[in-house]
Amino acid sequence: MPTNADRRVALLTLGCARNEVDSEELAARLAAGGWSVTTDGTDADVVVVNTCGFVAKAKQDSIDTLLAAADTGAKVVATGCLAERYGEQLAGELPEADAVLGFDHYPDMAARLDAILAGETIASHAPRDRRTLLPLTPVARQAAAEVVVPGHGAGNLPAHLRGVMRQRLESGPVAPLKLASGCDRRCTFCAIPSFRGAFVSRTPDEVLAEAEWLASSGVRELVLVSENSTSYGKDLGDPRLLERLLPQLAAVRGIVRVRVSYLQPAETRPGLVEAIATTPGVAPYFDLSFQHSSEPVLRRMRRFGSTERFLELLESVRRLDPDAGARSNVIVGFPGETREDVDELARFLTEARLDAVGVFDYSDEDGTEAADLPDKVSESDIKKRYDWMSALAEELCAQRAADRIGSHVDVLVDDVLDDSVEGRAAHQAPEVDGSTTLVGGDGLDPFALRRGDLVRAKVVDSVGVDLVAVPIEMISPADS
Repeated sequence: MPTNADRRVALLTLGCARNEVDSEELAARLAAGGWSVTTDGTDADVVVVNTCGFVAKAKQDSIDTLLAAADTGAKVVATGCLAERYGEQLAGELPEADAVLGFDHYPDMAARLDAILAGETIASHAPRDRRTLLPLTPVARQAAAEVVVPGHGAGNLPAHLRGVMRQRLESGPVAPLKLASGCDRRCTFCAIPSFRGAFVSRTPDEVLAEAEWLASSGVRELVLVSENSTSYGKDLGDPRLLERLLPQLAAVRGIVRVRVSYLQPAETRPGLVEAIATTPGVAPYFDLSFQHSSEPVLRRMRRFGSTERFLELLESVRRLDPDAGARSNVIVGFPGETREDVDELARFLTEARLDAVGVFDYSDEDGTEAADLPDKVSESDIKKRYDWMSALAEELCAQRAADRIGSHVDVLVDDVLDDSVEGRAAHQAPEVDGSTTLVGGDGLDPFALRRGDLVRAKVVDSVGVDLVAVPIEMISPADS
């Protein structure tokens, strides 16, 4: 068995940016427990896979990663959403994993890995509905200190009296920052609340302290993540708290852009729209979870809205900033969806002028109400609708990008490579919304730029959702 100084653990993260934050909290806890933490699973004593349990493909990716980790000869631990959701069942079906640990194991993860490396057997996580762990009334939840909520720091001490429980696993100029965890909505297709729990906000002082810590490590853009950012503050007694927090985050020294993600259209208030669209340093970017636009489908999803209401919301954004970015995800093939419903969704996407659209084909999820709904759409029809809607979304988003040719965008430089300089405009979130390639012209030399520089650029071309732009002015250099 390796000595304490030699123990190496590889943290492999799958899924969303919320999982990235959770992994970096685990990295800090493991480092405090004497482990050397890496993201390279080829030469580790233990490989911890922070799994995703969102949809079938994500589950399979998690299982494949666990199996590949087992082939290295290291001890293998499954944690994260798939482990939390299935626990003992996953352990029974995946003997290659030496342990399946849930969120309640996070605070003493280092000790758990010590035991696993020593050959001890750790009882697999027993799943439970995490919504039942916290009070039904949101304002009573902050006092429930005994409930483990990943990504929420190290206890109830004020932020200025404790260190940030996080160790960065990536070194780029952008980082996710968790606003909250869990969700109180009851969408019929979604299992996330059952294993992520009820909605809990992080306090503003904790969020600000972590923002300052991230800025001190070279982060220039903060991406605020949660299951539902529009609910932020409701359990702290102030449902408008995000509107007040955004200017404070934008004022953190070194931060040049704050981006809000995961907005619920039904909860997106005019004041929040104004704060996101007009606050200096906040990206005018609206990640709106529409899912569909046909009222009958939305009602079966237990969601609210319609094509007209959603278009009105987007119009309210563009009245404040005509160039604001907007993206969404939609589901096709939901039980009971008709061809008329699909046509209505197509009408909405055509008129909405979104910058990016993720199209998902419906599949039943364990434990969800939708899994038991009648009037299932056949797999062949779901595939046809998915293919058609994906092609339509791709065409519409490419046209939206082309419409930006001739405009000016503020680009954060992500990478300066030997043959290209890549960054993102305000309407482009990391990994999901395309990027901007900076090229030479009548302006700055793109190859003289550095990661983290913020420059103003003129868009000269587009390729799909991606832009090509000439940098013309330095707004904020990386060392500012």
